[in-house]
Amino acid sequence: QVQLVESGGGLVQAGGSLRLSCAASGVRIFSSYAMGWFRQAPGKEREFVAAIDRTGGDTYYADSVKGRFTISRDNAKKTMYLQMNSLKPEDTAVYYCAARLLVVTTQNNYNYWGQGTQVTVSS
Repeated sequence: QVQLVESGGGLVQAGGSLRLSCAASGVRIFSSYAMGWFRQAPGKEREFVAAIDRTGGDTYYADSVKGRFTISRDNAKKTMYLQMNSLKPEDTAVYYCAARLLVVTTQNNYNYWGQGTQVTVSS
C-alpha cells in the first residue's frame, strides 16, 4: 500500500520561501509513479499546483505559481519536493502530494494522497 507523507509546511511572511517534501513508502519502484502537488484553501475546492513525470523530465505548473514554485523529485530517496519562493497570502492552503501510476496529469485523478501540510503566508 502506497503511503505519502508531506512535511515542510509552516508560517512564513509574504515574500518568503518554504520547501515541501513528500516521502513515499510502500513503493517498490518510485519511478513508476507520476507525482503531483495540490492545495486546498478554506472554503475552496482542491486545486492543481504542480506535477512531475516519472523521470522528472517533464514538469507542469498552475499559472498562479509559475515562475515562483519548482517541483522536483529524487527517485533514489523516493521523495518529491516543492520549492516555493515569493510566497503570497493567497498561497495559504493545505498542500497535498499525490501519486498515480505511469502517466502524469494536472487533473486530480490521482490514486494515492497524503494527509496534507498547512502553509500559511502572512501579509
